[in-house]
Amino acid sequence: MSGHSHWAGIKHRKGINDAKRGKIFTKHGKLITIAARDGGGNPDTNFQLRLAIERARLENMPKENIDRAIKRGTGELKGDTIEEIIYEAYGPGNVAMLIKTATDNKNRTVGELKSILSKAGGKVVPNGSVSYLFKQVGEINVPVSENGDPYEIEMKAIEAGAEDTLYSDGALTVFTKVEDLQQVKENLEKSGLAIENAGLVYAPTQKTKLDEPTQADYEKLLETLDDQDDVQEIYDNL
Repeated sequence: MSGHSHWAGIKHRKGINDAKRGKIFTKHGKLITIAARDGGGNPDTNFQLRLAIERARLENMPKENIDRAIKRGTGELKGDTIEEIIYEAYGPGNVAMLIKTATDNKNRTVGELKSILSKAGGKVVPNGSVSYLFKQVGEINVPVSENGDPYEIEMKAIEAGAEDTLYSDGALTVFTKVEDLQQVKENLEKSGLAIENAGLVYAPTQKTKLDEPTQADYEKLLETLDDQDDVQEIYDNL
């Protein structure tokens, strides 16, 4: 299994640009609000909220911003209702895409996504058109530089209950069943491993390749989509 999200790479490129930091905090805030609304405002008893907070802290999101987002979710602060919606699409070269959004106006969001994709030679498609090409799994990223030998980390991951692992770019990605994500993450932490981030992702069950010009067009599309305020994560079958 080698499915991936474009979150990590895009997050890094945007994170180094201070002018866009507020936009990053807004995106994290929406995820925190949704998690708090769905499971309560206590991260000790709400695993999805805990994951959302951990990811926000990776971006140095201030504590007061995090607290404010939690209170919006629990209703202590008023705000627009935010929905989490996954749109299905084809990009350049017929790359299958799942675009995860968090929006307070789905008509605006889908309109902007259609426009962005159309200009790039892609299109939004009906639900079910590409989702069958993906499987939802748990994903935990373990940086090797902070944890030692990748083989030893992999052995710890297997002992912790991992389904599969992938070593790439100095990190070991640990895949789990959806229902096992929390337990495997906690087992890895108990074994002394430092974890960069964890969450539920969509891994492709079938893959495609692009030629260089089409790949360049697709990368431009990813950048444009990430600049859209409501887009949270993008998954593809490359």
